[in-house]
Amino acid sequence: MKRRIAVAALAICSLKSFSQQDPQLSMNMFNRMAVNAGYAGTTGSICATAIGRNQWMGFEGNPSTFILNLDAPVKVLKGGLGLSIMSDQIGVENSVQAKLAYSYHYALGDGILGGGLDVGIINKTLGKGLNPLQSGDQSIPVSELSATAFDVGVGAYYTSQKFYAGISANHLPQSTFDMGTVQYKSRMHLYFMGGYNLQLANPDLMIVPSIFVKNAASTQLDVNCNVHYKSRYFGGLSYRMQDAVVVMLGGNVWKDLKLGLAYDVNTSKLNPYNNGTLEFMLNYCFKIKIEKPRQVYRNVRYL
Repeated sequence: MKRRIAVAALAICSLKSFSQQDPQLSMNMFNRMAVNAGYAGTTGSICATAIGRNQWMGFEGNPSTFILNLDAPVKVLKGGLGLSIMSDQIGVENSVQAKLAYSYHYALGDGILGGGLDVGIINKTLGKGLNPLQSGDQSIPVSELSATAFDVGVGAYYTSQKFYAGISANHLPQSTFDMGTVQYKSRMHLYFMGGYNLQLANPDLMIVPSIFVKNAASTQLDVNCNVHYKSRYFGGLSYRMQDAVVVMLGGNVWKDLKLGLAYDVNTSKLNPYNNGTLEFMLNYCFKIKIEKPRQVYRNVRYL
C-alpha cells in the first residue's frame, strides 16, 4: 500500500512539474554540452558522450533518461558546433528534445571563453497507459496527446588548465505545449557550473571539486568531488541538497573510451520506497591531426 501511495504521489508531482524541470543527472560534469551552448568545442577535441539514467528504481513508471552529446571545434567558424539529443520519460509523460549549438571562441588569459547559442525543438507526449477509474473524465486523457515547440538557449563558458565556469539560460521562449484538453508551459532554466583542478604533490593524483546549480521551478545544488589517477581513472562522491548522496567511479576502458557509473542513495522521504538510482556514462574524445606538407627549398648554388 505504501508503495502505491508513493507511486501516486510521484505521478501527481510529475503532472505539475515535468514540463518545468529538465531531468536531473548525477554525472553532470560530463553533461556540460547539453545545458550550456558555450561549451561546444572548447576542449579542442571531437567528443561524443552518452548518458543513461534509471532513477528511483523500484517505482512503476520511474524516471528514465537518455542523452547523447556531440561537439567539436571548427576553426573556420572561429568556434565550435554541438548537437544534443535527449529522451526523458516519467510515468505516462515523455519528452524528446534535439538542438544544435554554436559557440564563438575568444582567447582570454590562458584559457578559452565560449559564447554560445542553441536552437532546437521539444516534443512532449502524454496519456498513453492511463486507465481512469471513472470513465468519461475529460481531464484524464485515455489516448496519447502530443505537441511540439521551438526552443532556444544561450550560454557562456570559460575553461583553462586549472578551472572552468559556465552560466546559461535554457528554454527562453517558455513555449506552451497545446494538447487540446491539456496544456503545458515550459519554464526558463538557469544553470551555473564550476570546477577546479587541484594537482597534488604526487603527479599521478588530481582532486577535482565542482558544483552544479539548476534553477527553474525550484533550485537544486550538487556539490561534487572526484579524485583522478593518471588522468585515466576517477572516483568520488557527490551530494545533492535534500535529495541524494552519490558514489561515482570510472576510467578508460579502451584507449580513450571512458566509462563512468554512478549510484544515488536517496536521502529524502522517498528513500523507503525505491532502490536507488543507477546512471552510466560513455565518453570518447579524439583529435584530428593534419600533418603539414614538407617544405623543400633549393639552393641556387647547387643544382
